[in-house]
Parts: sequence; C-alpha cells; structure tokens
Amino acid sequence: MSDLRITEAFLYMDYLCFRALCCKGPPPARPEYDLVCIGLTGSGKTSLLSKLCSESPDSVVSTTGADNIRKYWSRYYQGSQGVIFVLDSASSEDDLETARNELHSALQHPQLCTLPFLILANHQDKPAARSVQEVKKYFELEPLARGKRWILQPCSLDDMDALKDSFSQLINLLEEKDHEAVRM
Repeated sequence: MSDLRITEAFLYMDYLCFRALCCKGPPPARPEYDLVCIGLTGSGKTSLLSKLCSESPDSVVSTTGADNIRKYWSRYYQGSQGVIFVLDSASSEDDLETARNELHSALQHPQLCTLPFLILANHQDKPAARSVQEVKKYFELEPLARGKRWILQPCSLDDMDALKDSFSQLINLLEEKDHEAVRM
C-alpha cells in the first residue's frame, strides 16, 4: 500500500473518530406510540392533554354524553401500545367505585392486559383528593396488576413537571417493551 493510501486511511479513521466524538449529528428520531386515554367524565383527560400540548385548558369543554359512550371504549383499544387512565382523586365514593371498576375492566381486557398503564390520580390540588397510597389501596392495584407494567402517579394542572415526568416513565416502559420485542 502506498504512503498516500495509508495517509488517506488514517485521515478517514481520524474523521470517523472525530464524527463519533464531536459531531453526532441530529438525534435519532423518537418512536411514536399509539396510546389510548380513558377515564370517567370530569376526570381531566382533555384538560391534561391540552396542557401538555401547550394549549389553554380554559377553553376545554367537558365531553357530553361520555357516560353513554363508555361501553364503546373497547373500539379504540385495537392497535394501542399503552394506556393512560385518568381518575379524579377528589371524586365522590360512587364515582371512585365506577372508576375502579372501569380500570379493573381495562387491566383485564384482552387487547390491553399486556400493555403498560399510566394511571394518573388527577386533581391532587383539590382538598378532597386522595393520596396515591389511598388510591392504590382502594383500587387494589397491587394484587390486580401483579405482573403487569403500570405506574400510578399523582397529578394536577398546576404541576406540569410531575405530569411530564409521568409521561417520561410511561415512555420508558414502552421502550422497554420495544427492546424485549427485539430480543425475542
């Protein structure tokens, strides 16, 4: 090999090392996930998602007739890769019991039972809000969700950092599932 070719090879290797260390280029594209967001009327689903998208939650109008469409939730499950379940932690006992039953149904649904769940105990800024520990106990999450991947987080519109952290944790669960699929 001529001296010129050896020099070119070393220059190219230097260039590759320099690129690897200094010029990483644009970050890799983040994967997109299809998530289903469910919860009872007034739990704060739309307000939380609007706030995450930097929209004003003041313009959010509660979904009317949502109690009637709950029986159709399962039509939105197909193709989902994760679940966000929003509950009003300051709701009445009756509403909390209904939310508990709906969450149990979702955790056991054939299309959702293997997916990661982010359970948001919303309205933590209200005086009647139940703590995460109270919600976990009332919803019987430890025995029901054993072996499943789930996160229970407190949230409110006033604490966007906590909400963003909750979604980061969900993304981590989703990425773990992607890595498991690659290993298989």
